[in-house]
Amino acid sequence: MSKICQITGKKVITGNNVSHSKKRTRRTFEPNLFTRKFYNPDNDTWITLKVSAAGIRTINKKGLTACLKESKAQGLI
Repeated sequence: MSKICQITGKKVITGNNVSHSKKRTRRTFEPNLFTRKFYNPDNDTWITLKVSAAGIRTINKKGLTACLKESKAQGLI
């Protein structure tokens, strides 16, 4: 699986490492991803998602079904 959050859409971005002498080399900034299982009471099933820390907080705030609906509308799932 790719390094993309299935709830928020966060993904890998690139930037520079900057040393003390200001020499720049390319690097990647990766999202803080976790593989978590969430219980869906509507279907009485468990769903495995690859989510970021911010995605877990979003699920806790809005609820699983609302987040899944938004993710499907954005094409993340």
